[in-house]
Amino acid sequence: MTQPFTLVIFGVTSNLAQKYLLPALYDLEDKGLLPDGSHIIGIARSPQKEGWIQEHLHQILHKENLHHKHEIKDQIKELLFTRLHYLDGHLDNPDFYQKLKIKLDGLNSQNIIFYLATYPDLYQPIFENLKLSGLSNLADGFVRLMIEKPFGSNLKTAKQLNKTLHQYFKEEQIYRLDHYLGKEALRDILSFRFGSSSVESIINKDHIDHIQVSATENFGVGERGAFYDKVGALKDVGQNHLLQMLTAATMEKPITFTNEEVTKERVKILKKLLPQKENIIFGQYEDYTAEKNISPDSLTETFFALKTFINNDRYQNVPIYLRAGKKLAQTLTEVTIVFKDKKNQPLRYHVHSQRDNFLVQDPYEALILDAIRGDQTYFNDVQEVEAQWAFTDPLSAESEKGIPVIYQPGSWGPQEADELIEQDGRHWINF
Repeated sequence: MTQPFTLVIFGVTSNLAQKYLLPALYDLEDKGLLPDGSHIIGIARSPQKEGWIQEHLHQILHKENLHHKHEIKDQIKELLFTRLHYLDGHLDNPDFYQKLKIKLDGLNSQNIIFYLATYPDLYQPIFENLKLSGLSNLADGFVRLMIEKPFGSNLKTAKQLNKTLHQYFKEEQIYRLDHYLGKEALRDILSFRFGSSSVESIINKDHIDHIQVSATENFGVGERGAFYDKVGALKDVGQNHLLQMLTAATMEKPITFTNEEVTKERVKILKKLLPQKENIIFGQYEDYTAEKNISPDSLTETFFALKTFINNDRYQNVPIYLRAGKKLAQTLTEVTIVFKDKKNQPLRYHVHSQRDNFLVQDPYEALILDAIRGDQTYFNDVQEVEAQWAFTDPLSAESEKGIPVIYQPGSWGPQEADELIEQDGRHWINF
């Protein structure tokens, strides 16, 4: 039986907490997966009246949310209400952490998960004050830290962040969260591949013509303009989501399916990826600069397509094409393996799914459960994050040099992206 725990959410009023985290906690409650005696403490800056956090959750659950569309049961909601607590305070103020400690002691919290749903510039004061207050380690029970991507903005800043993290926490306490690793479909890739010897026997250079990884969206930046304009498509989804899909589809079978062994195989693939600066295209959808919170002279890419190779014996000379973008013809998130023998249909792993079915586990549900259990298999470790940036940095430097190609909303992106793959006698697979 999973031990009771207290989840402390720094930034409970953030978009991330409202859209993903709190609805996922409702679903865990509904499925009976939150241990008895567990608590949730939401933290934000503003003082609120008694009962505010319960009303806040009520409004979130009844608000239209593409990621959480099923019926809300009053009985389950009321049960979750009993676990909820609220604390206000400034996260750079040491006195606040004494207040937090008193609250945790009052709840008899022996196991704590700190979830950072805040801006990265608050990480350092949070880490420092947790340590000074004695909350980064407990004599009895566990302390774990869940931290959302982005993990830095390049290899240098990722290393700085990891160095900072290790000043206050051990690596086994750190759960770097990329929600793609919580998707059932992505996890199922490993089960499908390694559960079938006939499938695994043809996943190699002798049988594969090429591999495509796509993460296309039929909508724009929406309310994320201020953040998105600072990062662009390559850093937003290429450096993490697409590489997660690629490594799952191409990694070797681990000796055992432990966190260490699975992560080790993902990292091996990342370290063998060849960044080819001459084989990348950047695009921007028309009228992107008219979007909310976007600079009128922005050169940020909303689309990229690239070609790469895995420099190992299994995939030697097998071209790999990656693409991602916004305001495209269709929302499509998948890995497609195309075989040389045309009698073999392409192998397609669908990663994106509209969650109309309550039985399809939300990525945040899966990752919260993993953190409760102490399973880091589907979280990024320090080596994986740095290997992702090591591949992406040279390509990102190319985007900073030039002007992205303008493409029409509702298309599949710039013509140059088609030419990138068509010059090799291949084409993008669009469904």
